[in-house]
Amino acid sequence: MQIRVLETVVRLKAALERRNLRLLAEIDHSNHASSVGISMPATRLFIFGNPVAGTPLMLHAPLAALDLPLKVLVHEEEGSVWIAYNSPEYLQQRHGFSDVLLKDISAIREICEEAT
Repeated sequence: MQIRVLETVVRLKAALERRNLRLLAEIDHSNHASSVGISMPATRLFIFGNPVAGTPLMLHAPLAALDLPLKVLVHEEEGSVWIAYNSPEYLQQRHGFSDVLLKDISAIREICEEAT
C-alpha cells in the first residue's frame, strides 16, 4: 500500500478514536482483489458509528439502515489519495432527516478533513 494511503488511514482511525466512534469494519478491497490475482490501487472502506447517534436516524427512517453506519472510502487514484463519503446533506435528502437529526452525522466531514 502506498505510504500516503497508510498515513491517511492512520489519521482517519485516530479521528474516529478521538470521537469515541466504533470502527465496526475495515474492508481492504485491494487486498481482496490481490488474493484472486487482480491488481487494484490501494482501496479501503471504513464502516463506523455510534448507536446513540445512528439509532434515532433509523427509527425515523428505517431504510436509513442501508446507509448507516457511516462509511468512508480511502483510495488511491492516479498517484493521489482520495477520501469519499456520502454527505450528511445527501443522507438527509435521501431519508428526510430533520436538521436536529442531521447534526448527529455531521461530524463525518470533520473526521475526513482531519484524515487528509
